[in-house]
Amino acid sequence: MAFRTKKTGIEKVWNRWGWIFISLMLIGIALFIFYPIIYSLYLSTFSTRGFLKTFVGFGNYIRLIQDSYFILALKNVLIILVIQVPIMLLLALVFATLLNDPRLKFKGIYRTALFLPAVTSLVAYTILFRMMFSNEGLINNFLLTIGIIKEPIRWLLDPFWAKVTLIIALTWRWTGYNMMFYLAGLQNIPSEVYEAAEIDGASKTVQFFKITIPLLRPIILFTTITSTIGTLQLFDEPMNLAAGVVTGSSVGPGNSLLTPSVYIYNVCFKYSPNFGYASAISYVIVLIAAVLALIQFKVAGERR
Repeated sequence: MAFRTKKTGIEKVWNRWGWIFISLMLIGIALFIFYPIIYSLYLSTFSTRGFLKTFVGFGNYIRLIQDSYFILALKNVLIILVIQVPIMLLLALVFATLLNDPRLKFKGIYRTALFLPAVTSLVAYTILFRMMFSNEGLINNFLLTIGIIKEPIRWLLDPFWAKVTLIIALTWRWTGYNMMFYLAGLQNIPSEVYEAAEIDGASKTVQFFKITIPLLRPIILFTTITSTIGTLQLFDEPMNLAAGVVTGSSVGPGNSLLTPSVYIYNVCFKYSPNFGYASAISYVIVLIAAVLALIQFKVAGERR
Protein backbone atom coordinates (compact mmCIF):
# COMPACT_ATOMS: atom_id res chain seq x y z
CA MET A 1 0.00 0.00 0.00
CA ALA A 2 1.45 3.33 -1.07
CA PHE A 3 1.29 6.28 1.28
CA ARG A 4 1.25 9.82 -0.04
CA THR A 5 3.37 12.22 1.93
CA LYS A 6 2.42 15.84 2.31
CA LYS A 7 4.71 18.31 0.61
CA THR A 8 6.64 20.59 2.89
CA GLY A 9 6.59 24.34 2.54
CA ILE A 10 10.05 24.33 0.96
CA GLU A 11 8.98 21.78 -1.67
CA LYS A 12 5.94 23.89 -2.54
CA VAL A 13 8.14 26.95 -2.97
CA TRP A 14 10.56 24.99 -5.18
CA ASN A 15 7.68 23.72 -7.31
CA ARG A 16 6.30 27.24 -7.65
CA TRP A 17 9.67 28.66 -8.70
CA GLY A 18 10.17 25.73 -11.05
CA TRP A 19 6.96 26.62 -12.91
CA ILE A 20 7.99 30.28 -12.93
CA PHE A 21 11.36 29.43 -14.49
CA ILE A 22 9.86 27.32 -17.28
CA SER A 23 6.84 29.58 -17.83
CA LEU A 24 8.64 31.77 -20.38
CA MET A 25 9.62 28.70 -22.38
CA LEU A 26 6.06 27.34 -22.23
CA ILE A 27 4.68 30.69 -23.36
CA GLY A 28 7.17 30.74 -26.22
CA ILE A 29 6.24 27.21 -27.30
CA ALA A 30 2.53 28.06 -27.16
CA LEU A 31 3.03 31.35 -29.02
CA PHE A 32 5.47 30.27 -31.71
CA ILE A 33 4.60 26.58 -32.21
CA PHE A 34 1.09 25.61 -31.11
CA TYR A 35 -0.65 28.86 -32.10
CA PRO A 36 0.77 28.87 -35.68
CA ILE A 37 -0.20 25.20 -36.08
CA ILE A 38 -3.79 25.81 -34.99
CA TYR A 39 -4.13 29.12 -36.83
CA SER A 40 -2.74 27.68 -40.09
CA LEU A 41 -5.30 24.87 -39.90
CA TYR A 42 -8.02 27.49 -39.45
CA LEU A 43 -6.52 29.58 -42.27
CA SER A 44 -6.53 26.59 -44.65
CA THR A 45 -10.32 26.86 -44.82
CA PHE A 46 -10.10 30.36 -46.32
CA SER A 47 -9.00 31.78 -49.64
CA THR A 48 -6.98 34.89 -48.87
CA ARG A 49 -6.01 37.91 -50.92
CA GLY A 50 -4.04 40.27 -48.74
CA PHE A 51 -6.23 41.10 -45.77
CA LEU A 52 -9.35 39.78 -47.49
CA LYS A 53 -10.48 36.29 -46.47
CA THR A 54 -13.21 34.23 -48.07
CA PHE A 55 -14.38 31.08 -46.32
CA VAL A 56 -14.15 28.10 -48.70
CA GLY A 57 -14.25 25.15 -46.26
CA PHE A 58 -12.51 22.21 -47.92
CA GLY A 59 -12.28 24.14 -51.20
CA ASN A 60 -8.50 24.57 -50.96
CA TYR A 61 -8.02 20.83 -50.47
CA ILE A 62 -10.30 20.03 -53.41
CA ARG A 63 -8.38 22.55 -55.50
CA LEU A 64 -5.13 20.70 -54.76
CA ILE A 65 -6.38 17.61 -56.57
CA GLN A 66 -6.71 19.65 -59.77
CA ASP A 67 -3.56 21.74 -59.29
CA SER A 68 -1.06 20.58 -61.93
CA TYR A 69 1.82 22.45 -60.25
CA PHE A 70 1.21 20.77 -56.90
CA ILE A 71 0.93 17.35 -58.53
CA LEU A 72 4.19 17.97 -60.42
CA ALA A 73 5.93 19.14 -57.23
CA LEU A 74 4.73 16.03 -55.40
CA LYS A 75 5.85 13.80 -58.27
CA ASN A 76 9.31 15.42 -58.30
CA VAL A 77 9.84 14.97 -54.57
CA LEU A 78 8.60 11.36 -54.62
CA ILE A 79 11.06 10.52 -57.40
CA ILE A 80 13.88 11.99 -55.32
CA LEU A 81 12.60 10.16 -52.23
CA VAL A 82 12.47 6.75 -53.93
CA ILE A 83 15.90 7.07 -55.57
CA GLN A 84 18.05 9.26 -53.33
CA VAL A 85 17.10 8.13 -49.82
CA PRO A 86 17.85 4.38 -50.32
CA ILE A 87 21.18 5.18 -52.02
CA MET A 88 22.16 7.60 -49.25
CA LEU A 89 21.22 5.29 -46.38
CA LEU A 90 22.94 2.30 -47.97
CA LEU A 91 26.14 4.30 -48.45
CA ALA A 92 25.90 5.58 -44.88
CA LEU A 93 25.52 2.04 -43.57
CA VAL A 94 28.47 0.75 -45.63
CA PHE A 95 30.73 3.63 -44.55
CA ALA A 96 29.74 3.16 -40.91
CA THR A 97 30.55 -0.55 -41.09
CA LEU A 98 33.94 0.09 -42.68
CA LEU A 99 34.84 2.84 -40.21
CA ASN A 100 33.82 0.68 -37.26
CA ASP A 101 36.61 -1.79 -38.01
CA PRO A 102 39.01 -1.64 -35.03
CA ARG A 103 41.94 -2.50 -37.32
CA LEU A 104 41.41 0.59 -39.50
CA LYS A 105 43.93 3.39 -38.95
CA PHE A 106 43.11 7.11 -39.06
CA LYS A 107 39.43 6.43 -38.44
CA GLY A 108 38.96 9.87 -36.90
CA ILE A 109 40.15 11.59 -40.06
CA TYR A 110 37.85 9.54 -42.30
CA ARG A 111 34.85 10.07 -40.03
CA THR A 112 35.44 13.81 -39.91
CA ALA A 113 35.85 14.01 -43.68
CA LEU A 114 32.57 12.18 -44.29
CA PHE A 115 30.68 14.20 -41.68
CA LEU A 116 31.97 17.64 -42.72
CA PRO A 117 29.45 18.09 -45.58
CA ALA A 118 26.62 17.92 -43.03
CA VAL A 119 27.87 21.07 -41.26
CA THR A 120 28.49 23.15 -44.37
CA SER A 121 26.11 25.96 -45.25
CA LEU A 122 23.12 24.85 -47.33
CA VAL A 123 23.40 27.91 -49.55
CA ALA A 124 27.18 27.67 -49.90
CA TYR A 125 27.28 24.03 -50.92
CA THR A 126 24.42 24.30 -53.43
CA ILE A 127 26.07 27.32 -55.06
CA LEU A 128 29.31 25.31 -55.23
CA PHE A 129 27.47 22.42 -56.86
CA ARG A 130 25.81 24.79 -59.32
CA MET A 131 29.25 26.06 -60.35
CA MET A 132 30.72 22.53 -60.56
CA PHE A 133 27.83 21.20 -62.66
CA SER A 134 27.57 24.15 -65.05
CA ASN A 135 28.22 23.57 -68.76
CA GLU A 136 31.84 24.67 -68.40
CA GLY A 137 32.21 23.53 -64.80
CA LEU A 138 34.64 21.17 -63.15
CA ILE A 139 32.54 18.02 -63.66
CA ASN A 140 32.09 18.44 -67.42
CA ASN A 141 35.76 19.40 -67.89
CA PHE A 142 36.87 16.32 -65.95
CA LEU A 143 34.55 13.96 -67.88
CA LEU A 144 35.68 15.46 -71.18
CA THR A 145 39.34 15.13 -70.21
CA ILE A 146 39.14 11.43 -69.39
CA GLY A 147 37.01 10.77 -72.48
CA ILE A 148 33.78 9.57 -70.84
CA ILE A 149 31.70 12.19 -72.69
CA LYS A 150 32.24 13.95 -76.02
CA GLU A 151 30.17 17.04 -75.30
CA PRO A 152 29.19 18.79 -72.07
CA ILE A 153 26.21 17.41 -70.21
CA ARG A 154 23.47 19.97 -69.65
CA TRP A 155 23.29 19.20 -65.94
CA LEU A 156 21.11 22.11 -64.89
CA LEU A 157 19.41 22.78 -68.21
CA ASP A 158 17.82 19.37 -68.79
CA PRO A 159 14.95 18.07 -66.59
CA PHE A 160 16.49 14.60 -66.14
CA TRP A 161 20.03 15.77 -65.40
CA ALA A 162 18.76 18.52 -63.09
CA LYS A 163 17.18 15.85 -60.88
CA VAL A 164 20.39 13.79 -61.05
CA THR A 165 22.39 16.83 -59.91
CA LEU A 166 20.02 17.42 -57.00
CA ILE A 167 20.23 13.75 -55.98
CA ILE A 168 24.05 13.86 -56.07
CA ALA A 169 24.10 17.04 -53.99
CA LEU A 170 21.73 15.64 -51.36
CA THR A 171 23.65 12.38 -51.16
CA TRP A 172 26.97 14.23 -50.74
CA ARG A 173 25.63 16.36 -47.91
CA TRP A 174 23.55 13.90 -45.86
CA THR A 175 25.36 10.56 -46.18
CA GLY A 176 27.89 11.40 -43.46
CA TYR A 177 25.14 12.74 -41.21
CA ASN A 178 23.26 9.44 -41.29
CA MET A 179 26.52 7.50 -41.05
CA MET A 180 27.07 8.91 -37.56
CA PHE A 181 23.81 7.38 -36.32
CA TYR A 182 24.77 3.98 -37.72
CA LEU A 183 28.28 4.29 -36.31
CA ALA A 184 26.88 5.00 -32.85
CA GLY A 185 24.60 1.98 -33.16
CA LEU A 186 27.42 -0.29 -34.33
CA GLN A 187 29.56 0.68 -31.36
CA ASN A 188 26.79 -0.55 -29.07
CA ILE A 189 26.80 -4.02 -30.64
CA PRO A 190 29.01 -6.36 -28.54
CA SER A 191 32.12 -7.46 -30.41
CA GLU A 192 31.54 -10.97 -29.06
CA VAL A 193 28.62 -11.35 -31.48
CA TYR A 194 30.91 -10.90 -34.49
CA GLU A 195 33.62 -13.06 -32.94
CA ALA A 196 31.13 -15.89 -32.46
CA ALA A 197 29.99 -15.49 -36.07
CA GLU A 198 33.58 -15.70 -37.31
CA ILE A 199 34.16 -18.87 -35.29
CA ASP A 200 31.06 -20.35 -36.94
CA GLY A 201 32.56 -19.50 -40.32
CA ALA A 202 30.32 -16.57 -41.26
CA SER A 203 31.86 -14.26 -43.86
CA LYS A 204 31.84 -10.46 -43.56
CA THR A 205 28.95 -10.29 -46.01
CA VAL A 206 26.89 -12.76 -44.00
CA GLN A 207 27.69 -10.86 -40.79
CA PHE A 208 26.57 -7.62 -42.43
CA PHE A 209 23.17 -8.96 -43.50
CA LYS A 210 22.51 -11.36 -40.61
CA ILE A 211 23.91 -9.38 -37.67
CA THR A 212 24.53 -5.72 -38.50
CA ILE A 213 21.31 -4.87 -40.32
CA PRO A 214 18.92 -6.70 -37.92
CA LEU A 215 20.53 -5.14 -34.83
CA LEU A 216 20.48 -1.68 -36.43
CA ARG A 217 16.84 -1.92 -37.49
CA PRO A 218 15.55 0.72 -35.01
CA ILE A 219 18.21 3.20 -36.16
CA ILE A 220 17.58 2.38 -39.81
CA LEU A 221 13.88 3.05 -39.22
CA PHE A 222 14.70 6.35 -37.52
CA THR A 223 16.98 7.54 -40.35
CA THR A 224 14.46 6.43 -42.97
CA ILE A 225 11.65 8.42 -41.37
CA THR A 226 13.75 11.54 -40.79
CA SER A 227 15.14 11.35 -44.34
CA THR A 228 11.61 10.98 -45.72
CA ILE A 229 10.40 14.03 -43.82
CA GLY A 230 13.49 16.00 -44.84
CA THR A 231 12.97 15.13 -48.51
CA LEU A 232 9.32 16.22 -48.41
CA GLN A 233 10.54 19.55 -46.99
CA LEU A 234 13.22 20.17 -49.64
CA PHE A 235 13.61 23.89 -50.25
CA ASP A 236 17.16 25.31 -50.13
CA GLU A 237 18.80 22.87 -52.55
CA PRO A 238 16.28 23.11 -55.42
CA MET A 239 15.95 26.90 -55.06
CA ASN A 240 19.70 27.48 -55.17
CA LEU A 241 20.47 24.90 -57.85
CA ALA A 242 17.74 26.42 -60.00
CA ALA A 243 19.06 29.97 -59.54
CA GLY A 244 19.38 31.47 -63.00
CA VAL A 245 16.91 28.88 -64.32
CA VAL A 246 14.00 30.23 -62.28
CA THR A 247 11.28 32.27 -63.92
CA GLY A 248 7.95 33.45 -62.69
CA SER A 249 6.41 30.06 -63.42
CA SER A 250 9.35 27.64 -63.53
CA VAL A 251 11.84 26.26 -61.00
CA GLY A 252 14.53 24.48 -62.96
CA PRO A 253 14.12 23.24 -66.52
CA GLY A 254 10.52 22.21 -67.04
CA ASN A 255 9.85 22.74 -63.32
CA SER A 256 11.96 19.64 -62.68
CA LEU A 257 13.21 21.09 -59.37
CA LEU A 258 9.82 22.25 -58.13
CA THR A 259 9.07 20.73 -54.70
CA PRO A 260 6.07 21.22 -52.37
CA SER A 261 8.05 23.56 -50.08
CA VAL A 262 9.16 25.69 -53.04
CA TYR A 263 5.58 25.74 -54.29
CA ILE A 264 4.34 26.86 -50.85
CA TYR A 265 6.87 29.69 -50.98
CA ASN A 266 5.71 30.67 -54.46
CA VAL A 267 2.04 30.65 -53.42
CA CYS A 268 2.85 32.79 -50.37
CA PHE A 269 5.32 35.30 -51.80
CA LYS A 270 5.80 35.03 -55.59
CA TYR A 271 2.38 34.60 -57.10
CA SER A 272 -0.72 36.43 -55.89
CA PRO A 273 -0.30 35.68 -52.15
CA ASN A 274 -2.83 33.15 -50.91
CA PHE A 275 -1.85 32.11 -47.40
CA GLY A 276 -4.98 29.97 -47.01
CA TYR A 277 -4.09 27.82 -50.01
CA ALA A 278 -0.46 27.59 -48.87
CA SER A 279 -1.65 26.40 -45.45
CA ALA A 280 -3.73 23.69 -47.10
CA ILE A 281 -0.68 22.52 -49.08
CA SER A 282 1.35 22.41 -45.86
CA TYR A 283 -1.20 20.23 -44.09
CA VAL A 284 -1.42 17.84 -47.03
CA ILE A 285 2.38 17.43 -46.91
CA VAL A 286 2.18 16.80 -43.15
CA LEU A 287 -0.48 14.16 -43.79
CA ILE A 288 1.62 12.49 -46.50
CA ALA A 289 4.66 12.45 -44.18
CA ALA A 290 2.57 10.91 -41.39
CA VAL A 291 1.19 8.21 -43.70
CA LEU A 292 4.66 7.33 -45.00
CA ALA A 293 5.99 7.17 -41.43
CA LEU A 294 3.16 4.83 -40.40
CA ILE A 295 3.85 2.61 -43.41
CA GLN A 296 7.53 2.45 -42.47
CA PHE A 297 6.65 1.59 -38.87
CA LYS A 298 4.32 -1.13 -40.14
CA VAL A 299 6.93 -2.62 -42.47
CA ALA A 300 9.56 -2.58 -39.73
CA GLY A 301 7.10 -4.21 -37.32
CA GLU A 302 6.28 -7.01 -39.73
CA ARG A 303 9.98 -7.86 -40.09
CA ARG A 304 10.54 -8.35 -36.38
